[in-house]
Amino acid sequence: MIALSPGMAEGVARTGYPSSRIHVIPNGADLGHFGDDSARDAFRAGLPGLDARPLIGYIGTLGKINGVSYLVDIAAAALRLAPELRFLIVGKGAEEVAIRQRAEQLGVLGRNLTLLPPMSKQTIPPVFAACDVVLSLFIDLPEMRANSANKFFDGLAAGRPIAINYGGWQAELLERHGAGMRLAGWCPETAARQLAAWTENPDTLRQAGQNSRSLAEREFDRDALAIAFERVLLGAAESGRRST
Repeated sequence: MIALSPGMAEGVARTGYPSSRIHVIPNGADLGHFGDDSARDAFRAGLPGLDARPLIGYIGTLGKINGVSYLVDIAAAALRLAPELRFLIVGKGAEEVAIRQRAEQLGVLGRNLTLLPPMSKQTIPPVFAACDVVLSLFIDLPEMRANSANKFFDGLAAGRPIAINYGGWQAELLERHGAGMRLAGWCPETAARQLAAWTENPDTLRQAGQNSRSLAEREFDRDALAIAFERVLLGAAESGRRST
């Protein structure tokens, strides 16, 4: 008996492992940690040139696998196509220097793009609350369509609309529940237009955020998943005792 993330379960099932012995335990959403938007305005006030403009945020690791330089390219396209959009990157990683250099080269750093160092889990909720849309990004690898990035689940718990640039179970989940959208894979101009069109309708964004939080509460409550995982372990232990 094994417990898997949603993206891995289908692949294991195809190997012939009995479906009755596969239990899906996804990453959990920390509902108690997110959901308080009281510090939202204070954080937004500290970002230069933001005011009431839409803020698109990536909050997470800046690794090679994440391909966050794509967001810099989107910001550059938005200068021409959607100048009202503002972008935020919070984090560190192997690509941090390259991302900053590209932002400087394309002339977006300090204009419509802000880079901030990583923050602790305790101080990050106001950042999520301040974003009108939060992102989860990966380079174009088929294997990453089965990912379970923490930033995705934090976005759900924070009740934020989520945009991703990959297919797979998360894209299907967002579409099915109206909690987000899939960006054009590697076309910055199209992605900038998508984000601009989405953020032009506050009611649509508000509903997507509510759908995100509801989805987190129904399917990804960390406490409920911990209990489910405990049942899987106890069931496996009991099955082992019966077979000996």
